[in-house]
Amino acid sequence: MTSPAAVPSTRRSAWALYTLLSVTFINILGFGIVVPLLPFYGQSFHAAPWQIGLIFSAYSMGSFFGEPFWGRLSDRIGRKPLLVTTTLANCICYGLLAFAPNIWFAFFIRFVGGMAAGNGSVIQGYIADVTAPEDRAGRMATLGAAYNIGFILGPVAGGFLAKPSMGHAGFQIPLLAASALAGLSSFGILMLVKESRKVRHIDPNPPSRWAVIGMAVRNPVVGRLMMLTFFVGFAFTGIESVFGLWAHHKFAWQPRDVGMCFAISGLVSSPTQFFLTGTLSRKFGEARMLAVGMVGTVIAMALQPFGDGHWLTYALMAMTALCSSVAFPNAGALMSRAIDEHNQGSIMGLNNACGAFARFAGPSGAAFVYSAISIDGPYFMGAMIVAPAIFLALAAGRAAKRI
Repeated sequence: MTSPAAVPSTRRSAWALYTLLSVTFINILGFGIVVPLLPFYGQSFHAAPWQIGLIFSAYSMGSFFGEPFWGRLSDRIGRKPLLVTTTLANCICYGLLAFAPNIWFAFFIRFVGGMAAGNGSVIQGYIADVTAPEDRAGRMATLGAAYNIGFILGPVAGGFLAKPSMGHAGFQIPLLAASALAGLSSFGILMLVKESRKVRHIDPNPPSRWAVIGMAVRNPVVGRLMMLTFFVGFAFTGIESVFGLWAHHKFAWQPRDVGMCFAISGLVSSPTQFFLTGTLSRKFGEARMLAVGMVGTVIAMALQPFGDGHWLTYALMAMTALCSSVAFPNAGALMSRAIDEHNQGSIMGLNNACGAFARFAGPSGAAFVYSAISIDGPYFMGAMIVAPAIFLALAAGRAAKRI
């Protein structure tokens, strides 16, 4: 059985964290380069809208399968080998996507790339391995901030590198840039990141994946937090997917306006994750801050339909991002406390798979409500779906104290 190394010194823990943050930022930068270009990339194949939608959903579908698989495997053989191989697989997938001959090959590559990129559970497991329990919320928040910054800068780089006037070939440069960044991440992990688990011997009869699922569902902390992850992910990705259409319909916003709104939201949330989340969690408690974040998210979503297309709309989107920044790192930290040391990756993987499924289902649900009921409907629906998460957070916190 693998077991975490002894609790590391503060210096070694910080070095491991910031090295991992650096390569994560580079990898997410590459991901951010590609995502905004996908609709235009799909159009270069003369793809129908539903086929372009499949290109988007393929990545989340792959992550749904990849997260629990990589997390479980990392518990057995270590974190570093899987971080190296999954980022290298992403490098290859981006390169193949640049030369995809048709939309169906592109869909397959996006699915495989999403499965390879489903290594968030491995990264979270690594942080749990090298971080004292009381510091995990802050460390998880710092990881989220690195993710957000990469995702903010990536679209800017992608827009600069893409040449739509050249047709399909005009998207090869940004895709190859993303491939190079993923390759650089893999090399950085190989050379700079130390393994966080010492492999002593591998259990010849590890619990089956069904046993692990049962363990997660029955755990009073983990089960509730997995439900919370799904509810919030479903609501947030739903409103995110229709925001551009909604803003164009109500305020005649153009892509530049939508992009500016998301950029401001990211700029608000990233400093919060770097400098405030960990401090607030240590002072007020992880469960309480998770619940506070959910309350703020409900309020922001419910008020968004009353935005004015100016400062209020920007402020409400920024509030949604800010509350998520305060909330979600605490969910990961609470969960890590409730999991035994030999199953960190497995359980984190299951939780991330819930998030991946939510990212797949949320946009479809929001699109249906937007087109069939009301253009403001996705925001009210999102608020109603997130509301139970407040009580799930508080219940998980009470259960954590009893463990």
